[in-house]
Amino acid sequence: MTTNTRTATGFEQLAGLMGLMTGAEKHGPAATSTLDVLWVLYDRVLRVTPATAEDQDRDRFLLSKGHGPMAYYAVLAAKGFIDPAVLPSFGAYDSPLGHHPDRTLIPGVEIASGSLGHGLPLAVGSALGLRAQGLADPAVWVLLGDAEFDEGSNHEAVAFAGAYGLDRLHVVVIDNSSATHGWRGGVAARFAAEGWSAETVDGRDHEALYAAFTAEHPGRPRVVVARVEPKGN
Repeated sequence: MTTNTRTATGFEQLAGLMGLMTGAEKHGPAATSTLDVLWVLYDRVLRVTPATAEDQDRDRFLLSKGHGPMAYYAVLAAKGFIDPAVLPSFGAYDSPLGHHPDRTLIPGVEIASGSLGHGLPLAVGSALGLRAQGLADPAVWVLLGDAEFDEGSNHEAVAFAGAYGLDRLHVVVIDNSSATHGWRGGVAARFAAEGWSAETVDGRDHEALYAAFTAEHPGRPRVVVARVEPKGN
């Protein structure tokens, strides 16, 4: 991996916000593996704010990697979608912050997620639906873990999106070497074979992530594989 270059403004507060969330079943490694990607997306890329979270032309962000959502909640709190004061209630019986995000309880959350293999098909359907409505501006982003590609539904979604040229669809795969299966050449090779624009970067390098997220990819969906330290290291 390359040397980390992280944006300073705002990012440092996330550790403190995550520290407010205690209790069992935090899935800490799952959360921290996504932290840098989530921050770069919400801080510099996604066209959505608390004020525009219901607008038709907003960007959509779907967290498929929904188990261990502490980093997600911390970023939403830092960006004003939720009150930081609710963070200590994480996982409690009457808390809106469950161990999997709930779109009916948390402003800005697009899908209830956590079960592996559902987020990418939902993102494909969202991109196809926006195209059918003639909405060319909204982008659809979905964040997955590499282990989700043990599920066949994701392979069907990759093939479909490539064949239909869903160029408003963007996928970020957190690769922490959790997948049971793999592919020669890495995760990105599977997407490239189906006609996607694909790139693999250091998942802790903010400038590399931003460059990859904003690269042009006319006529093709885009995937960025963000490599982070292996789970358990």
